[in-house]
Amino acid sequence: MVRMYRLKKIIVFQGVDEDQLSVLQPYCEELEFHDQDKLFTEGDPAEHLWAVLEGAVDLRFELPRKRPTSNAHSLSLVKTDRIKQEAKIFGWSCFVPPYKMQLSAYCVANGTNIVRVAKKYLIRGFERYPQMGYVFLTNLITVVGYRFHQFQDEVKMSIGPSILASW
Repeated sequence: MVRMYRLKKIIVFQGVDEDQLSVLQPYCEELEFHDQDKLFTEGDPAEHLWAVLEGAVDLRFELPRKRPTSNAHSLSLVKTDRIKQEAKIFGWSCFVPPYKMQLSAYCVANGTNIVRVAKKYLIRGFERYPQMGYVFLTNLITVVGYRFHQFQDEVKMSIGPSILASW
């Protein structure tokens, strides 16, 4: 079972009452992975929410025809924010139809500690404590918005110069 102080570091649980969070605690798994371990593959059923407590996870598209992928194919790097002491999340596809992983996840550091919790237990907790669901979803929307802006910035940097050159 994951210790409460570690759960409180996960960005989507920040602001959730400790009594409410204790309902989820027994269902949160803490797992350790090593460099280049694959956590899940693009297209897998999305059944869990994941959080990086320590280390880093690379989110990537899989290459066609079973060619190997690498850090060069990364779309996003998810790691703990050491300044804010926040554990970042990924795998929120479990809340978005068609409930399939949109990217693959690979560890890029030895000793990467991950918390994983099944969506079904989160939903049960939200049904029992609607306020917890409200706080969680408010935090989740913030994460999704941040990732969207991060993606926009990457697109601007990669195709912006070619657009400007064509004017």
